[in-house]
Amino acid sequence: MRTPNWFLKKNMMSKALLPLSAVYWLVGKTVFIIRHFGQKKPKTPVICVGGLLAGGTGKTPIVREIAKRLSGSVVVMRGYKGGDEAKMLLSSGIPVITGADRKKSIDAAEKAGRKHIIMDDGFQNPTVKKYKSILVFDGKIGVGNGFMLPAGPLREPVRAGIRRADAVIIIGDRNQGISEIAKRYKKPVFSAKNRAVNPGISSNVFAFAGIGYPQKFFTSVGGMAGMEIVGAESFPDHHMYSARDMEKIIRNAGDLGADYIVTTEKDWVRLSPEYQERIDFIPLETTIEDGFWKWLPLKKK
Repeated sequence: MRTPNWFLKKNMMSKALLPLSAVYWLVGKTVFIIRHFGQKKPKTPVICVGGLLAGGTGKTPIVREIAKRLSGSVVVMRGYKGGDEAKMLLSSGIPVITGADRKKSIDAAEKAGRKHIIMDDGFQNPTVKKYKSILVFDGKIGVGNGFMLPAGPLREPVRAGIRRADAVIIIGDRNQGISEIAKRYKKPVFSAKNRAVNPGISSNVFAFAGIGYPQKFFTSVGGMAGMEIVGAESFPDHHMYSARDMEKIIRNAGDLGADYIVTTEKDWVRLSPEYQERIDFIPLETTIEDGFWKWLPLKKK
């Protein structure tokens, strides 16, 4: 889905949807309590990297860094719409198990003898007991307009979510008051940074993205030395690109005088090989502050 424009600011539409948010919260809370019964308690430590917002907030790059640091790790995730995040992780040499049933994925990971299980998303899923739950926020987006779905992007109230978490990671320099809330509940807050890496392009580019908040990508590309965006096009999150989509992108890029077409790695892995050869992706380098790695080590229970 495309991220509704009212998710990031309060307006007439978001306020009109508030009654539905109350219903969403009540139903979600009831389902959470019911699903908690019969919770699976894995012998292998499960580290959940999740978020409170619908749409991408940068969880998967954090997952990738944790998996690279913890030897013997496997990532479990849903693999939504073809599994673009799974393909990204696999390309980095990280084992991945996908499936809608978290319990079955955990069982498969334990049978494979993995030392650590990292759950990409699933913070709101109580069917598996987590050893540690980490909430990830994008500093620029924060908590959006502060409302719950469908009036805003939140899956649950901010304070309730942070209270259940073990730690918070904020990507970027801003934190929109998130740190203050986390500290109120005595939760450690760590900073992380994503750096877009120029793949060797110095010219006019046309950018496209089908992620939760595409403007983040366009801003990153526009701020890179040597690159100038002459056009950009956004698509719904997890969009599966058709040949018609790609030909339109290529045609628009040519009309605007672009020498290159660029997209995110997450979008690039969803393209067919013939279009991957014609499109460049902008890699992200993710760094998490040293304090996080000192906090993370798993202790025997």
